[in-house]
Amino acid sequence: MKWQWIGLVSFSLTLLPAGLALAADRVPRRLRARLARVRACGWGLLLMYSAAPLNAVPRLAAASFAVTLICSAAGSVLCFAGGLLVGIAVNRRQNRAVDGPRTVG
Repeated sequence: MKWQWIGLVSFSLTLLPAGLALAADRVPRRLRARLARVRACGWGLLLMYSAAPLNAVPRLAAASFAVTLICSAAGSVLCFAGGLLVGIAVNRRQNRAVDGPRTVG
Protein backbone atom coordinates (compact mmCIF):
# COMPACT_ATOMS: atom_id res chain seq x y z
CA MET A 1 0.00 0.00 0.00
CA LYS A 2 2.94 2.30 0.65
CA TRP A 3 4.03 2.03 -3.01
CA GLN A 4 0.55 3.01 -4.23
CA TRP A 5 0.76 6.25 -2.25
CA ILE A 6 4.30 6.93 -3.43
CA GLY A 7 3.33 6.40 -7.06
CA LEU A 8 0.19 8.51 -6.80
CA VAL A 9 2.01 11.41 -5.12
CA SER A 10 4.98 11.33 -7.49
CA PHE A 11 2.79 11.30 -10.61
CA SER A 12 0.60 14.03 -9.14
CA LEU A 13 3.65 16.22 -8.55
CA THR A 14 5.23 15.67 -11.97
CA LEU A 15 2.77 14.78 -14.73
CA LEU A 16 -0.29 16.65 -13.50
CA PRO A 17 1.22 20.18 -13.38
CA ALA A 18 3.12 19.67 -16.64
CA GLY A 19 0.05 18.32 -18.41
CA LEU A 20 -2.16 21.13 -17.14
CA ALA A 21 0.35 23.79 -18.16
CA LEU A 22 0.76 22.36 -21.65
CA ALA A 23 -2.98 21.84 -22.14
CA ALA A 24 -3.57 25.47 -21.12
CA ASP A 25 -0.90 26.53 -23.66
CA ARG A 26 1.36 27.99 -20.95
CA VAL A 27 4.89 27.46 -22.25
CA PRO A 28 7.85 29.86 -22.17
CA ARG A 29 8.48 31.54 -25.53
CA ARG A 30 12.01 30.22 -25.83
CA LEU A 31 10.70 26.64 -25.75
CA ARG A 32 7.93 27.11 -28.33
CA ALA A 33 10.23 26.52 -31.29
CA ARG A 34 11.38 23.19 -29.87
CA LEU A 35 8.08 21.77 -28.73
CA ALA A 36 5.60 19.90 -30.85
CA ARG A 37 1.92 20.79 -30.72
CA VAL A 38 1.72 22.05 -27.17
CA ARG A 39 -1.95 21.41 -26.39
CA ALA A 40 -1.93 17.92 -27.90
CA CYS A 41 1.11 17.00 -25.81
CA GLY A 42 -0.58 18.42 -22.70
CA TRP A 43 -3.71 16.36 -23.23
CA GLY A 44 -1.54 13.31 -23.88
CA LEU A 45 0.26 13.82 -20.57
CA LEU A 46 -3.06 14.19 -18.77
CA LEU A 47 -4.26 10.93 -20.30
CA MET A 48 -1.06 9.24 -19.15
CA TYR A 49 -1.50 10.72 -15.67
CA SER A 50 -5.05 9.35 -15.45
CA ALA A 51 -3.61 5.84 -15.23
CA ALA A 52 -2.10 6.61 -11.81
CA PRO A 53 -5.34 7.43 -9.94
CA LEU A 54 -7.28 4.75 -11.81
CA ASN A 55 -4.75 2.18 -10.68
CA ALA A 56 -4.06 3.41 -7.14
CA VAL A 57 -7.40 4.62 -5.77
CA PRO A 58 -9.30 1.29 -6.00
CA ARG A 59 -6.40 -0.51 -4.36
CA LEU A 60 -6.17 2.06 -1.57
CA ALA A 61 -9.93 1.84 -1.03
CA ALA A 62 -9.70 -1.97 -0.77
CA ALA A 63 -12.13 -2.45 -3.65
CA SER A 64 -13.00 -5.88 -4.97
CA PHE A 65 -10.78 -7.66 -7.44
CA ALA A 66 -13.19 -7.05 -10.33
CA VAL A 67 -13.32 -3.28 -9.73
CA THR A 68 -9.54 -3.11 -9.40
CA LEU A 69 -9.09 -5.08 -12.61
CA ILE A 70 -11.56 -2.91 -14.58
CA CYS A 71 -9.97 0.32 -13.32
CA SER A 72 -6.47 -0.92 -14.11
CA ALA A 73 -7.55 -1.92 -17.62
CA ALA A 74 -9.20 1.49 -18.17
CA GLY A 75 -6.05 3.22 -16.93
CA SER A 76 -3.91 1.17 -19.30
CA VAL A 77 -6.14 2.07 -22.27
CA LEU A 78 -6.03 5.78 -21.36
CA CYS A 79 -2.25 5.68 -20.92
CA PHE A 80 -1.88 4.02 -24.33
CA ALA A 81 -4.16 6.66 -25.90
CA GLY A 82 -2.07 9.42 -24.32
CA GLY A 83 1.11 7.91 -25.70
CA LEU A 84 -0.43 7.75 -29.15
CA LEU A 85 -1.56 11.37 -28.91
CA VAL A 86 1.91 12.57 -27.91
CA GLY A 87 3.50 10.40 -30.59
CA ILE A 88 1.24 11.77 -33.31
CA ALA A 89 1.87 15.36 -32.20
CA VAL A 90 5.64 14.89 -32.19
CA ASN A 91 5.56 13.06 -35.53
CA ARG A 92 3.64 15.89 -37.18
CA ARG A 93 6.19 18.38 -35.84
CA GLN A 94 9.10 16.37 -37.23
CA ASN A 95 7.42 15.89 -40.61
CA ARG A 96 6.90 19.64 -40.96
CA ALA A 97 10.54 20.27 -40.11
CA VAL A 98 11.65 17.83 -42.82
CA ASP A 99 9.20 19.02 -45.51
CA GLY A 100 9.70 22.71 -44.80
CA PRO A 101 7.02 25.35 -44.79
CA ARG A 102 4.12 24.87 -47.14
CA THR A 103 3.40 27.57 -49.68
CA VAL A 104 0.23 28.16 -51.60
CA GLY A 105 0.41 28.70 -55.33
